[in-house]
Amino acid sequence: MVTIKQLEHTKSLTKSATPEQLKCSFLCFQGVKTLNYCLGNQSFFDNTSFVEPSGVPEDLSLLDALLLAQWEERMWRGCFRYDVTASEIKVISGGKKFLAQLNEKWIMDPFILNSIDQNEELLFCVTHSEKANSELIPSAAVPNDSILVIINANPIEYGHVFVVPCGSNRLYPDARSFEMIVRIAFEINNYSFRLFYDCSSPGASHVYFQACYFPDHLPVELMPIDTFFSDGQRGIYISTLIDYPIKTILFEYTYNNRIIMMEAISEICSSLQEKNISYNLLISDCGKRIFLFLQKSAISGNLLAWECGGYFLFGSKYEFDQVTEEAIHKRLSAVSLNDEGFQVVKQLCCSIASKLAV
Repeated sequence: MVTIKQLEHTKSLTKSATPEQLKCSFLCFQGVKTLNYCLGNQSFFDNTSFVEPSGVPEDLSLLDALLLAQWEERMWRGCFRYDVTASEIKVISGGKKFLAQLNEKWIMDPFILNSIDQNEELLFCVTHSEKANSELIPSAAVPNDSILVIINANPIEYGHVFVVPCGSNRLYPDARSFEMIVRIAFEINNYSFRLFYDCSSPGASHVYFQACYFPDHLPVELMPIDTFFSDGQRGIYISTLIDYPIKTILFEYTYNNRIIMMEAISEICSSLQEKNISYNLLISDCGKRIFLFLQKSAISGNLLAWECGGYFLFGSKYEFDQVTEEAIHKRLSAVSLNDEGFQVVKQLCCSIASKLAV
């Protein structure tokens, strides 16, 4: 039997931390100085006359260049447990084109913010600015409402980082955090860049996202869709994936309507948490597409977001060589929310989106 390397998710995030603990966990960053990337109050999506800052290659945004440079610098410093670029990756034979990586050293350690080495692991923070264009401040204190970008010492792909909202004391991503996260994806402006969120993160001290670069499409991104909610005037569309083994909902929207969409997704996540439905998120296409994966409630062996997207890690050469599309399909199907629960979630999405789109 082929087994997939994973960590058993036996606790939901709601059992991992309290709002007070979430708030206190950021006290260790008060007064810490680091690179500050300040998001301007307009972007190149809002204004076609936006000019990329000088000194940055035309095909690389300032934020993209910053993240890659800081991550690579930590790689040369030896801050990672292994060289992920040396890992073997293959496309699993079959129609879905699932991806497999052989990585005998990968482990998933609980993410505890208080244990972060601020000098080695903190790359920079992202915050809002009153200026029109985004800018980089070489050294400034970490603002209370910023987003921390921290290396993952056990990377699954190039550029793997934790992306941590500071200002929220919620037990799920709030609308403001979502908007900031999506804005980061827009500013990076690199279609290889993906963001992930897992609602069930055992031992985590608070809410966080993860991000890394994939050179090719993830299998889930290539699946056909069936749209069940459409607001063409606002450019908001909600769809289901056709013939994908785990129940998945896709949100698509125009950048100008991102705040409405983020409010809707945040409320949906809150409702799922209340209903004890496990879920994961994948943010792709520079923030313009968000996949919501729906799993059974708090079961042993819940999948991670990149696994839901069709990317699996294997801890032995034998498992890597023997894996089949059938085995992956079975693994995804085993954790998927059932049809009845999926219909409830679809109705919830329509109700919330309709209310906020008025």
